[in-house]
Amino acid sequence: MRAMQLIRPGTKLVLAERPDPEPAGGEVRVKVSACGVCRTDLHVVDGDLSDPKLPIIPGHEIVGRVDKLGAGVTSVSVGQRVGIPWLGYTCGACAYCNEGMENLCDRPLFTGYTRDGGYATHTVADARFVFPLPPSGDDVATAPLLCAGLIGWRSLRIAGGGKRLGLYGFGAAAHIIAQVARWQGREVFAFTKPGDAAGQDFARSLGARWAGGSDEVPPQLLDAAIIFAPAGALIPAALAAVRKGGRVVCAGIHMSDIPAFPYRLLWEERQIVSVANLTRADAAGFFEIVAQAGIVTTTTPYPLEQANQALDDLRSGRLHGAAVLVP
Repeated sequence: MRAMQLIRPGTKLVLAERPDPEPAGGEVRVKVSACGVCRTDLHVVDGDLSDPKLPIIPGHEIVGRVDKLGAGVTSVSVGQRVGIPWLGYTCGACAYCNEGMENLCDRPLFTGYTRDGGYATHTVADARFVFPLPPSGDDVATAPLLCAGLIGWRSLRIAGGGKRLGLYGFGAAAHIIAQVARWQGREVFAFTKPGDAAGQDFARSLGARWAGGSDEVPPQLLDAAIIFAPAGALIPAALAAVRKGGRVVCAGIHMSDIPAFPYRLLWEERQIVSVANLTRADAAGFFEIVAQAGIVTTTTPYPLEQANQALDDLRSGRLHGAAVLVP
């Protein structure tokens, strides 16, 4: 198979020819048709996340077809269209798994970080963490749903049921969740990098009631805000933008340091909470919503060999929506 692999954090990915992987018991091999490029991939490649498996094939927004089954697999069949997400394995035995919080498992494996992912023509996955998808559909359009959509959905649920929702960082996740929030009848307030007029126009095209820079104050206090950008400085800004009892949700796996801020921003029962990973139940609930709400993703496809370019475009903010690799 062909794969773009990371040899050492902080370096470019390298194209490699590797033997096709063989699924062990309980695993499946998937022929990859599309793999989204997520900001978490940047954190892996740039070395923000410690102790990746090296060399590692990044990528955890995978859509493809099962082409080989390991022993004992009955949940999917050869030829079936499936998705593979970030959470690639949980132990099923720790206190968190036993309490229904597998996203906090003590001994997890993560696709594209601690087990090989989808920047390749083929990948192997634990069958328990492979999601059946409808047999037809646009694979490129579906790929961002496997993380940007799922983490956005978990973040939206944790944000609560408030009507006025702020989204800081209007990228892959926000452009999906803005559509879900609008379908739910909420008002979306989009915050982009200061001066990003194109990004603000993009947000308005998806139904945002207001769009402005992250240094601006929204016209009304928000019930909740979700921060997708990995910038800790946005937390005080978001706290200042939410009402009494409002909630600020940090959706990223990595964020720069949070600067000191006055206690008055947190007072009056405002809350800061984080989101970690996802659960299989999240996926089941989210994909039902996708079908009902008619979610449409905005994507830019790249050949597999241009993975470094896709990462650079994401890093520099040149993308609206999501980048997707096509092997």
